[in-house]
Amino acid sequence: MRVVIVEDDAGVAAALTQVLRDRGWTVRHAPTAQEAMPLVDDADLVLLDMGLPDRDGLWVCQQVRARSDVPVVALTARRHEGAVVAALRAGVDDYVTKPYSTDVLLARVDAVLRRTHGPVSRPPRVDAGLEVDVEARRVHFPDGASVDLTAKECELLRALARTPDEPVTRAALMEEVWDTTWVGASRTLDVHVAALRSKLSERVVIDTVRGVGYRLARPGGVA
Repeated sequence: MRVVIVEDDAGVAAALTQVLRDRGWTVRHAPTAQEAMPLVDDADLVLLDMGLPDRDGLWVCQQVRARSDVPVVALTARRHEGAVVAALRAGVDDYVTKPYSTDVLLARVDAVLRRTHGPVSRPPRVDAGLEVDVEARRVHFPDGASVDLTAKECELLRALARTPDEPVTRAALMEEVWDTTWVGASRTLDVHVAALRSKLSERVVIDTVRGVGYRLARPGGVA
């Protein structure tokens, strides 16, 4: 599931991104209408703040509807009836007012997706000789054993397991898991890799590729 969050509040966007990535969904963030438009064509869902700094959310929805039938869920503090009617007429599929609980938002999103895409399936598991269950935050091994992971550990292992036996750059891992390319934050990556190595013990080998990043060695393969 590919989701575009159009939200100028960085804190709100970061929280939403984490919640959706914990579900195994791919999330992209645009803080302005201008930055959002190139992203929506490849989206399965758009979460749209109606009060953006450059253009009104109604304009964004109208532009989306002119080119796509992708589901749009409005997220806004505008509670009066006129705002709701205007948004629905512009083409939003649902209207969620701020502040909202995560459970309510996800329930509304699932309802919209059921109407537009059919039943919402469980996020896919990534197979690298093992299974990374991104929804349950758990890695399963062929012998039936499993290990619980934190959300970030799960995202990191998933990113490495997507291309087993191939190195993944530090920059790519930082961008996917922490949504940043700031070099100074890469110590966080090292700490999480160390934690994964400790939890996975000798079942899975995560190699350091000097000058590049890390590589997950497929169990039973050549590191």
